[in-house]
Amino acid sequence: MTQTTTGPVAAEMTRRLTEALSPTRLDLVDESDHHIGHAGHDGRGESHFRLEIEAEAFSGLNRVQRQRLVYRALGDLMHERVHALSMTTTAPGE
Repeated sequence: MTQTTTGPVAAEMTRRLTEALSPTRLDLVDESDHHIGHAGHDGRGESHFRLEIEAEAFSGLNRVQRQRLVYRALGDLMHERVHALSMTTTAPGE
């Protein structure tokens, strides 16, 4: 499994996604430094992320259903720490 983790928020996101979805590929990149001065950037960092994740759990689901699984796995992090999450979700073989 591919994995990119930076700080503690990214590490927790990776842990939760791995536990909930058992991904075969997970690439999480902190892009917060690209958003300094923009809405949602509060100076703590780790607020804007790009996620590429592949998991069997996404098989047969549409894009919205897949995103809901990701949001459910991340839970309170999406309300408390993460301002923006860009994601690409795929099933194996896609």
